[in-house]
Amino acid sequence: MASADPFDSALDLLRRLNPKHTTKHLQSLISLAPDLTEDLLSSVDQPLSVRRCKQTGRDYLLCDYNRDGDSYRSPWSNEFDPPLGSGGAGSEGGGGATPSEKVRRMEVKANEAFDVYRELYYEGGVSSVYFWNLDDGFAGVVLLKKGLTYDVPEAKPGSASEGSWDSIHVFEAIDRARMTQYNLTSTVILSLSTNSSGLGEMDLSGNMTRQIEQELPAESDEQQIANIGKLVEDMELKMRNLLQEVYFGKAKDVVGDLRSVGSLSEAGRDREAQRELIGSMRR
Repeated sequence: MASADPFDSALDLLRRLNPKHTTKHLQSLISLAPDLTEDLLSSVDQPLSVRRCKQTGRDYLLCDYNRDGDSYRSPWSNEFDPPLGSGGAGSEGGGGATPSEKVRRMEVKANEAFDVYRELYYEGGVSSVYFWNLDDGFAGVVLLKKGLTYDVPEAKPGSASEGSWDSIHVFEAIDRARMTQYNLTSTVILSLSTNSSGLGEMDLSGNMTRQIEQELPAESDEQQIANIGKLVEDMELKMRNLLQEVYFGKAKDVVGDLRSVGSLSEAGRDREAQRELIGSMRR
């Protein structure tokens, strides 16, 4: 009997564990199988972490796409933290992997645009955009994160509920004649939890991934950024509606089937009225 592939086994295990603690589970797997480190970090979406840019004082998000070893590149300063030593992987002179001058200018504009988008849709949180070069175009990732902690009404002092939303939008922009083909893969990681004496303990966490391919005209850098913004905006709205209507709506239906809100006598009167109505229609 052929032995199972360690990488596939690790991914299968992560799918069965609470997505809220993906980072902790991932670090445990890496400590057990260090040779899978790069493959796991590049394949598993995990809740985003925040770091403060030392040069600009602005927060930015960490992911595998701005990582070089143990250092992360800030989209605001284009510098790695901690600084990479000479001879580091990713670029000549050991400065780390950075986009070309043209793509970097687009990256700066995209960060400014999505900073406005974040404020309009999230009213807080942190956003970061990272671009890199491709042979026939460019690629990038748009990251958005917001966390929230709020007090639970009628609960003992110190009780609180927490929620977090992480969006990861990875795209490729492939140049075609007067057109650009965009391949977008979007993942949303949602976590909601509460723990109080009045409401008890609840933990609802999960993730959703969707993909889309679309060709759009793009004759300037500004139009490229506008196209990416439109695709991300539409995808986030669709995924948010799916989370609300399908997942939370289904949970509400299941609870309703398990325990009726109305009394037994009211349900009996409703059924009797329904039978009388159907009987009168058959006469």
